[in-house]
Amino acid sequence: MPRMLDVSDDVRAEIGDAEADRLLAGENAPGTYDCTSCRTPGDSEQERTSTVLFIGDETAVLAFAHSTCLPSQVVQVSEEQLQGAVRSITGDGGAPAPSPAAHSIPGQAVPEQFVPEQAVLGVTSGLVLIAGELHPALVVEPTGPIARPGSTGGFDEFLTLLVEQGFTPTAQVGEVPPVLHGWSVLLAMGQLHAVLQPGTVGAGQVAWWQAHQPLHVTDSWRAAANKTNSVLVFAAPAGTIGRQPREDLLRGALDKAAANGLLVGAAMPLAGT
Repeated sequence: MPRMLDVSDDVRAEIGDAEADRLLAGENAPGTYDCTSCRTPGDSEQERTSTVLFIGDETAVLAFAHSTCLPSQVVQVSEEQLQGAVRSITGDGGAPAPSPAAHSIPGQAVPEQFVPEQAVLGVTSGLVLIAGELHPALVVEPTGPIARPGSTGGFDEFLTLLVEQGFTPTAQVGEVPPVLHGWSVLLAMGQLHAVLQPGTVGAGQVAWWQAHQPLHVTDSWRAAANKTNSVLVFAAPAGTIGRQPREDLLRGALDKAAANGLLVGAAMPLAGT
């Protein structure tokens, strides 16, 4: 029986026209499924369903989600993260069993980012109060200086590089920063997986930052994200914010960074729930 499936051009390009047509015809697509985003049951015979292709280094897994939770898309993840997600879905602590929705494809290289190997992006989630409304936020801070690729000067250009990507200098945290189009924050299976940025021309989004293991977010953070359907992403140079144990201390560190001209921000659409 035909399925109410959404197969994006990016997904079709990866799995091929023949496989996409089989899915749409109902040959390889499940009727009922657990949404890869909200983990509640779905039925591709009764409601719009997105095909979401997770691509690792050696493996690709085709998952299904309510169209209201996630659009059909290709998501680049690490092989370790992909295998862990499959084990989480199947409830199997060992290797995942073969599935018609999982198949090997050539690995795709993620475009080189401006974060050098010696620096790691730390991400902290928290709620930020702006104009009387709680907004879900992510605070990004590298563990060390970020230099421009090819630069030998040793200068920290993290904020400059982000502004070139479309982030906005934030003089105060009392206003919601502008939307950064083409970027999004990916939640899948109720956890934070990645911050996605536009890929090369004609390609889908790629991970600007992705969790080595999916990060837990609080129910209140996720509820606020679902309410606003967006996430505020703030970034500051290494040593500016630090790991703050409480949200009031995090807000104080953000305010101080903004006052010192050391904060950029952007609002990004939420992908998932």
